[in-house]
Amino acid sequence: MSEEEFEVPSAHEHALEHAAHGGGLAQQIAIFTAVLSTLGAIVSYQGGASQNEAMLYKNEAVLIKAQATDQWGYYQAKSSKGHLMSLAIDLAPKDKVEYYRAQVAKYEKEKEEIKKKAESLDAASKHADDMSEAAMHPHHRLAQAMTLLQIAISLASITALTHKRWLFACACVAATGGVSLALLGFFA
Repeated sequence: MSEEEFEVPSAHEHALEHAAHGGGLAQQIAIFTAVLSTLGAIVSYQGGASQNEAMLYKNEAVLIKAQATDQWGYYQAKSSKGHLMSLAIDLAPKDKVEYYRAQVAKYEKEKEEIKKKAESLDAASKHADDMSEAAMHPHHRLAQAMTLLQIAISLASITALTHKRWLFACACVAATGGVSLALLGFFA
């Protein structure tokens, strides 16, 4: 008989071989955290993308609102000019009255066109603001999902150090909540 047949592995060698070939809590935690890290990266990217989209819509709303404000200022200027022309009708010589009446009519017509444009811009600004709000809604869910995924990774890491399986169960619960919120954020 050879000496190899009677070799008894040490406890350390047995632990290394067990870790290399199978199951074990450490391997489960490693796979778990790798999957969660990947999901976290996706959730983080999507959350950032939804936040950027919301900011773009908000910027658009602000720019359009500024244009609407300009139109309302223009409307007020035409209104003031029209009032001055109305006043001029009362003060002008008779041969100029028709000119001032024509000016009043011209300003009234221009005011209507400006008002329509300003109201249209106000509506467009509100629409862009609503789109910003809608784009931001998933961001909140995705941020909450990312928080739960990070908690799950932290709990799994503590489990690897302490070998307390109940911590790993808590990590799984947090991960389930995080994935659920992420799905709500993606599909809501």
